[in-house]
Amino acid sequence: MLSTIIAEYLESVKSNLRLEPSAEKEVMAELANHIEDEISELKQRGLRDEEAANVCLNLLGSAKVIARMIYEAHSQGSWRQALMASLPHVLFGMIFILNWWRGITPVLITLVVISAIAVYGWWHGRSTWLFPWLGYLLLPVISAGLSLIYLPQGFSWIAILVYIPLAFWLVMRVVRHTIKKDWIYLSLMLLPLPVIVAWFAVTEVKSWTDIKELMNIFSFGPWLGLSFLSLGIGVVTFVRMRKRWLKVAVLFLTGIITLFLVTSYAWGRITTVDFLLLSLLTASIFLIPALLENGVKTGKWGKIFDHRPS
Repeated sequence: MLSTIIAEYLESVKSNLRLEPSAEKEVMAELANHIEDEISELKQRGLRDEEAANVCLNLLGSAKVIARMIYEAHSQGSWRQALMASLPHVLFGMIFILNWWRGITPVLITLVVISAIAVYGWWHGRSTWLFPWLGYLLLPVISAGLSLIYLPQGFSWIAILVYIPLAFWLVMRVVRHTIKKDWIYLSLMLLPLPVIVAWFAVTEVKSWTDIKELMNIFSFGPWLGLSFLSLGIGVVTFVRMRKRWLKVAVLFLTGIITLFLVTSYAWGRITTVDFLLLSLLTASIFLIPALLENGVKTGKWGKIFDHRPS
């Protein structure tokens, strides 16, 4: 009975922690040892096992409150982690500000480097700094999907049949592991999406042969660069925040600022419908991850996302 009470309490704390696996393991071990020491002390004072456990847990307080306090004590990333997390945004920002994007080669090289670092980070711990990099790992997937509509008729259907299963598998794998940590990291990962979609929207690509137009929007270069740099600043602020609600607020504010910059450099080339769609896309970056996590916790999506701790 005693072990059951303690185990349930510790599991409740763990389910609300949202820390990195290494930090979570260390924190939970320390908490378990602390509870064990407190119960031993109470038993020495004459309390029975069950009474000692109840008194100890009552003194500690709600598992959710304890989890929040532990989270705030351990969730602040170092400046090194913050700068590492912002680096992919900064790289893309500098490409546009320095006009290196006029040739497709620098963009491709940057994508290869970012993808390589994202894959390396994926297989070596999946730290907080990794999530912005994963967003760019999905960029080739998104770009490939958008480019399929410009293939000659007949070929596009064949390509789509091959592309969709592979893209779905990759996206679901990334989303599943991100949701396990916290939905806000999925939003963090998807933040560049409005900028990327707007980049396609402001060009006049009507066929496969016009794909080069993506690299020929010279007048929008500084605005695109500023959009990516604003993402970098937002990510640094996000990582350095302690309280979870402040992290959510920073993400939301960054999304609003990015939407403003996106519509500023695209103004005149996008319609009212395009603007509404970009706004909807920005809102979905926050709403969909939160709904997915809620579905996982309530068991609606458990079979798909397999939310059990890994």
